[in-house]
Amino acid sequence: MSAVTSTSTRSTTSTISRLDPVLLARAFRTVAIAEACSWTGLLIGMVFKYLVGFDDVGVKVFGPIHGVLFIAYVVITLVTARTFRWRVGTTVLGLLASIPPLTTLWFEHSARRRGLIDSERARQG
Repeated sequence: MSAVTSTSTRSTTSTISRLDPVLLARAFRTVAIAEACSWTGLLIGMVFKYLVGFDDVGVKVFGPIHGVLFIAYVVITLVTARTFRWRVGTTVLGLLASIPPLTTLWFEHSARRRGLIDSERARQG
């Protein structure tokens, strides 16, 4: 069983290390923006459902979309953190950014500005 696990781990690690850093950074940015937009849609839907008392169609539409994008953001954050060799604290902050509304935008901008998703950083090591 351990041979299977170690082979599987090595396979996953080599697959992650072969990802194009430029495309990964672009995907990270895209998912961060999409996750924030879905949060906005869900919040607007909740305003109409709970405050205006109009309809819950916004929650029914944006709820599942946001759920999928939330999971996608968590996964791509973990892959990006591994590829670009983020510190544990940076990775945790990136993951926590998925919880408050629109914080993924701030984190992505901050990561880009600080060079955390620079392709040269991924090649180092």
